[in-house]
Amino acid sequence: MGSHGWTVRTMEIGQHAIALVLTVISCLRAVSVGAPLTAVIAVSVVFFAWYVLGAVRAARSDAVVLAKWWLVVLAVIWLLMLVVSAEFIWVAFLLWLLAGHLFSLRIAVVFTAATYLATIAAPLLHHGAVSTPSVIGSLIGAVFALGLSRGYIELLREGRRREELIRSLEAAHRSLVDLQDELALTQRHAGEIRERTRISRDVHDTVAQEISSIRLIAHAEVDRTSDPHAREVLRQVESLAAQGSRDIRRIIAELTPAELEDGALPAALRRLLTRLEEESGLSTRLDVDETVPPLPAEVEVALLRTAQSALANVRQHAQASRVKVSLIDSEGMIRMDIVDDGVGMADHDTRTRGTDSGFGLDFIAARMRELGGDLVIETNPGAGFAISATVPTRGVSG
Repeated sequence: MGSHGWTVRTMEIGQHAIALVLTVISCLRAVSVGAPLTAVIAVSVVFFAWYVLGAVRAARSDAVVLAKWWLVVLAVIWLLMLVVSAEFIWVAFLLWLLAGHLFSLRIAVVFTAATYLATIAAPLLHHGAVSTPSVIGSLIGAVFALGLSRGYIELLREGRRREELIRSLEAAHRSLVDLQDELALTQRHAGEIRERTRISRDVHDTVAQEISSIRLIAHAEVDRTSDPHAREVLRQVESLAAQGSRDIRRIIAELTPAELEDGALPAALRRLLTRLEEESGLSTRLDVDETVPPLPAEVEVALLRTAQSALANVRQHAQASRVKVSLIDSEGMIRMDIVDDGVGMADHDTRTRGTDSGFGLDFIAARMRELGGDLVIETNPGAGFAISATVPTRGVSG
């Protein structure tokens, strides 16, 4: 249990203790001054039973309206107690505490004033007079109880604000950790892509070319030699070189990112949109500038991952009927626009993240910044959602 919960629990126990002690003291004083024992016990039991019933209900329910009516009935029972004996004015302190807690300040003041007048009227009813200390003591008790209960409310509010702040800080910390993990994963993945691409190109430009040359030379020499043994050896060399070429091509293909096996980002985007159409029934369109140049592997992978994340958001949250993806060559930069006609959002900077939506937009923006690019988001309620991811065609060095 946190400090706030411990404080609330302590205050509740204190309130129950005050209720019990004041009821018992008033009951004993009433009997001592000659009030009918049966009547005193009866009204005391009814009062405390009703108080316990309300305390139990309050612990199980947050129905404030019912709690207010419970207090009104409790005050009526207390008035009946005053008819039996004036000594029950002590119980008014409990009513003042509850009034400050359950009612608004204005109603609490009116309720406290009314019950304070009852504490003055009760001695007049039974004894025909009221002492000055009793009048002043009741007034001080009323003001103190009301101030204490209002302070308790402020304590609760401050505790709730502090807990909300702590939860916000914890959520921000989790978001930061998730973002750092995603950035680390992106950097590691980009490094793997660069290394695999470098190895595949080196293999293609060296070993693959040399094996192809060996095959061509062996094939040419087969027809030039008259030695049967040499011809058979050359045919074996040619066959082995052909098998080696096939193995090299397979290795190069395996080193290429799975989504970009054909080396073309537009083809991979087209496959994504086709799959989206088949799975969701959305109408999709892909526009690609003819001047889009061949891109480094890390740029293609970053744009492809961006499209995957954005299209996943369209499918899950946008409630759209159409989505368009454009790949635009813009003066040394490649810009990918993804636009849907869905419900949009009021402000993407203050969007609510659900457990299923994660932090996709943050991760996309981080990925673009890592490559020296940028991410721009445009949206309005009911006017669709658009993102524009821009990245240099040469990616980042290193």
